Amino acid sequence: MKERTVGFYEVVVTKEGEAQRIPELMDWDGMLADLSRAPVAARSFEGDSQLVGTVVTYGEQDHLLLHRVKDAGEWLSVLNFDTGDLRELEQSAQEGYLDTSVVCFLPFGNVVGIMQGGVSAPSHKALETWLNGIQMFPGSQLQIRPVVTHAEVEKLKTASGASRVEVKIMANKMGALANRSGGLARTLRVAGEAYGEISVTMIISVPKKRELKEHREHLLADLAAISDVVTGAERARARLVFSDPGGPEQSRMVELVEHSITAKKRVPATDAEGRSIRIVSAVDAILGAAAEHEDVLRLAVDARSS
Repeated sequence: MKERTVGFYEVVVTKEGEAQRIPELMDWDGMLADLSRAPVAARSFEGDSQLVGTVVTYGEQDHLLLHRVKDAGEWLSVLNFDTGDLRELEQSAQEGYLDTSVVCFLPFGNVVGIMQGGVSAPSHKALETWLNGIQMFPGSQLQIRPVVTHAEVEKLKTASGASRVEVKIMANKMGALANRSGGLARTLRVAGEAYGEISVTMIISVPKKRELKEHREHLLADLAAISDVVTGAERARARLVFSDPGGPEQSRMVELVEHSITAKKRVPATDAEGRSIRIVSAVDAILGAAAEHEDVLRLAVDARSS
């Protein structure tokens, strides 16, 4: 079963050349309802390629399929793996072969989840081109940008310890550790000096034992000492410990660098009877990933839970 990536993007509006967040939720349900009744010509836009939107309903909710129509000059063939027979596909003027992406509009923050059906299927930039091209929201110039996590470096100041730190430093960042003290900086620096132009991924975990409290405090101090370096790292996250005077310690995983929010999901293409379920599977995967990451997504687009 193939794994596919779910990417999350925010729809914003461009005014005077500047991207601005849209404070209210756009009427995506109304847009999809209108599209479902529109002829193909009204759902199509041709730029660098021809893009067509189709609405599908699953679980009493409308979703968008965005298609790229393959160029009539592309060579397409079908191979029968049992017989070895090869058949050429010819595209008539009334038909088109499609690369398809599944798009789900989430009920908060003008966030969309997208899963591409293949490498040449429409991307978020194609969705942006299509939405503006068909003028679904007249007078608005939309931009679609990746949703990125907030860097939570400030949390280091209020934590009492760190039980786990994961850092990936690329070779071009190693120089920033030259004069830094502490175990993390020293270990990363030694690795760089020993092996030259390398990237280093390091994971340090301190068991949840009361007698190891000082070790967690030490790890937090070493992380704070290089916080300005790790914010520019390839990857940096930590499970921080917070002391509650009236109760037990609480822990929380925090992201110390910003990165695009994505998820890998297994997407079955057929059911037990061999019938195609790839669109249903994709919708389930997107909505499932959105539910898993809802808190992070809401924080990233400043859409607080009501």
